[in-house]
Amino acid sequence: MSDGNFNRNLLPYTPYQSGMKAGKAMARMKALEAFKTYLQSKENLEPEVIEKECSKFKKLLEKTII
Repeated sequence: MSDGNFNRNLLPYTPYQSGMKAGKAMARMKALEAFKTYLQSKENLEPEVIEKECSKFKKLLEKTII
């Protein structure tokens, strides 16, 4: 007889949460690629500057996409 506590391993598997995580990761990756392409096409920047700006953008994405 159950005492109210349960083992999460006994619960049915739901792929919803893992799908959400995968979708967010894909959105971050696509946004970073688009930003890098934008920087390369619009401005004549050195590769080091582009990487630095992409790193800043990635940190901003991590804060906004939960």
